[in-house]
Amino acid sequence: MTSSVGAKEESVAAGQSVKLLLVDDHPENLVSLEAILEAPGQELVFARSGSEALRHLLQHDFAAIILDVMMPEMDGFETAALIRQRERSRHTPIIFLTALGRSEEALFRGYDVGAVDYIVKPVVPAILKSKVAVFVQLKRQSELLEAKNIELNAMIHELEAFSYTVAHDLRAPLARIDGFSQALLELQNDRLDDEGRRYLHRVRAGTQRMCRLVDDLLMLSQVTRMEMRRERVDLGALARAIMADLKQREPDREVEFILHPDLSVLGDAALLNSALFNLFDNAWKFTGKHPAARIEFGEVAKDGEWVFFVRDDGAGFDMASSDRLFQAFQRLHSSSEFAGSGVGLATVARIVKRHGGRLWAESAPEQGATFYFSLTPERQRVGEGD
Repeated sequence: MTSSVGAKEESVAAGQSVKLLLVDDHPENLVSLEAILEAPGQELVFARSGSEALRHLLQHDFAAIILDVMMPEMDGFETAALIRQRERSRHTPIIFLTALGRSEEALFRGYDVGAVDYIVKPVVPAILKSKVAVFVQLKRQSELLEAKNIELNAMIHELEAFSYTVAHDLRAPLARIDGFSQALLELQNDRLDDEGRRYLHRVRAGTQRMCRLVDDLLMLSQVTRMEMRRERVDLGALARAIMADLKQREPDREVEFILHPDLSVLGDAALLNSALFNLFDNAWKFTGKHPAARIEFGEVAKDGEWVFFVRDDGAGFDMASSDRLFQAFQRLHSSSEFAGSGVGLATVARIVKRHGGRLWAESAPEQGATFYFSLTPERQRVGEGD
């Protein structure tokens, strides 16, 4: 017996065709099932034995399998068990058909091998059609969702590639503008009046700010594009190096740095270094108006899991606006108060997400801020469980 497919126009009108696998060793039973289930957009594939059904499953995906229990050589239960062993068909819905009645033993055995339903012969057509229709609809929705996800991912990759290209191409001319402005200030300083020098200083400040923004955009794009390499990472060592760099940048500032011991994890060293730099740079910036500041990095048990935190005693922010905190170009303070591109925390959020963790913050105005982050759904500190 060959596959039966509805007319092409009807199939298109009903949506993309989905396949149903009908398995029974009696041809007359397959004819009856065909009469019940034949419909536009439903392609019926027939098998007269368990082994033939398994061969079909190697070639096709099915919305549902209607499987007779009593068959020679390999009965329905044995066939279902083999179906479930294959990754491709592990979750395909199986409806058992049987003339043996709904005995507890048969029911338990059927559900034990993964059946979603158990129908006793003679089959009531309306009941079988309604049950199968549910799985057909689920299959169509699943395929539609998968297609949308593929399309969305392709659009995201195209957008990221476009952003990377634009940012990369912008940086070179900006650097040249800054360089020529500096050359004018150095070589033509005597020929410039105060207003001319002020204009050039403003040009340099603007181009440097744009270069920093482009660098931040490039990093934000690279975070989702670069390959992850998991290894042992000493977050404490990364934090010490970052803080040393920040102190060298502004040696006159009085900042106490508190570092907890034993902060090693499994993760991507380059990405984690970028995440920590943005968190510490954020803390350094927002404590800049205080004569003395404190920044702390450690690990704490919170809500039943171990998480890392970066805490400062700086300007803080209103938690009512915290939903915008990790979105690119969203700032909770004006650029006149604190410089920045508004990209740093968005970068941290992406890095943490790529490590399977989560990121959140607690703060209040002028009471500092604490940023918490985990790196895996479960705690995976190096050495734990050894």
